[in-house]
Amino acid sequence: MASSELAATYAALILADEGIEITADKIVALTQAAGIEVEPIWATLLTKALEGKNVKELLANVGSGGGGPAPAVAAGGATGAAPGAAAEEEEKKEEEKEESDEDMGFGLFD
Repeated sequence: MASSELAATYAALILADEGIEITADKIVALTQAAGIEVEPIWATLLTKALEGKNVKELLANVGSGGGGPAPAVAAGGATGAAPGAAAEEEEKKEEEKEESDEDMGFGLFD
């Protein structure tokens, strides 16, 4: 990550820590005060990415993994199905798709 982009990120963290609204203008002002020139586009993009989010909460949850969906292996184990069963079904679907392409006259040498 370029130092100007990193400086913009740190500026956003400083603003969040102080409880100040994160805006592109404030990010640019903080980085200029630190002697680092940041293109306004980076400040604007960062502001839009953090818009509506609690930055302190995001920092507190770093590395926690979030609440993403359960892995497919866990779901397969819960139903009692073999782990390879899902892979076999996907292969069959792909094979059927390839066969249907040939049936439609889309062969390699047509």
